[in-house]
Amino acid sequence: MAKEFAIGIYLLCFKILFSIFKLFPLQDKTTFVTSFGDNCQYIADEMDKQDIPVQKVFLMKPSSLIHVKDGGKSIVLPFESKNIMALFQSIYHIATSKWIIIDNYFGFLSAISFKKQVKCVQVWHAAGAVKQFGAKDPSIQNRSAAARKRFLKVYDTFDYVTAGSDRMAEIYQESFQLPASRILRTGIPRTDFFFDEDSKKMARRAFLAKFPELEHKKIMLYAPTFRNDGLDDGKIALDLELLYKELHDENYAILLKLHPAVKADHDLQIKFPGFVYSVTSEFHVNQLLISTDLLITDYSSIPFEFSFLNRPMIFFAYDLAEYEQERGFWEDYTTSMPGPVVSTTKELLREIRFSDRSLVKIAPFNQKWNQYSAGASSRNVVDYLFK
Repeated sequence: MAKEFAIGIYLLCFKILFSIFKLFPLQDKTTFVTSFGDNCQYIADEMDKQDIPVQKVFLMKPSSLIHVKDGGKSIVLPFESKNIMALFQSIYHIATSKWIIIDNYFGFLSAISFKKQVKCVQVWHAAGAVKQFGAKDPSIQNRSAAARKRFLKVYDTFDYVTAGSDRMAEIYQESFQLPASRILRTGIPRTDFFFDEDSKKMARRAFLAKFPELEHKKIMLYAPTFRNDGLDDGKIALDLELLYKELHDENYAILLKLHPAVKADHDLQIKFPGFVYSVTSEFHVNQLLISTDLLITDYSSIPFEFSFLNRPMIFFAYDLAEYEQERGFWEDYTTSMPGPVVSTTKELLREIRFSDRSLVKIAPFNQKWNQYSAGASSRNVVDYLFK
């Protein structure tokens, strides 16, 4: 109840300020509101490449990975921070921009109404979907009627949603309760990386500059989905002792990519020398994928991008029944994933040694989810919006 009250006060203040700034004329300006950043980064870079004569404003959550400098044609502001002046400036830019590009759910959209000329584009933050979200998320049934109404108002502000496949287009229509006419089959901007040989080489070099000793090792990346109950204990479901015992003499190494909020045991690299490496936000996930020989994950969206590389994946779904009940899946999990699904580290160990046998599933998986992501997705989005 207290949370809903606080949200209501925030949205009311946002609405009042937006209504005032809406009186100002629209400008040739694109405002990016971002909590992830990578899709917005690729779109912004393509705008620069094509010399699109539009001012760019970046309203960035702390988690955003965009690399841009404040100055010239770009303005950079913290978003939803404690900086009151930045909040006023942010609302002004949102109210006076012809194009609004977002990459997540932002509740403020439920409190405002754009002018007719404005286009609000949702570029989302995943190339595909394993678990349900939006209007299909089972957890919204536990929210109040007012909250559910607010969610739908946010979705209805999306003039367009960019999709990388027909399957994802269907999911967006269900999740955001939108007609097919609002889905743009442009491909996913950040997947352009996998078609850029120079970018891939640079990413590999940057990784080896940090970990030169891994150049000739078989690298496994463990990238589990974020779980709220793992914030404090930092527990890792993998039996690292068993993996170390069995694999460290076979030239394997494992990278641990945990959510930044998870308080994991940072002594793991000391405990398992030359085998366990913790990787933080210093590396973009695409940089890690380029150097990864085998991906170990669960319900993350990482497999959709990793499938571009046609390398093996194993799905360590130790809490599958509970997770499915809590979050829900779009498709049958065990049959739709492009690799074996295991529930224990012993099973995982067995599959690691025979991982290449599952490669046959990867190409169809990639085609299903990335059919429009063919190396020109950023250009497709920019051309549609600005030409």
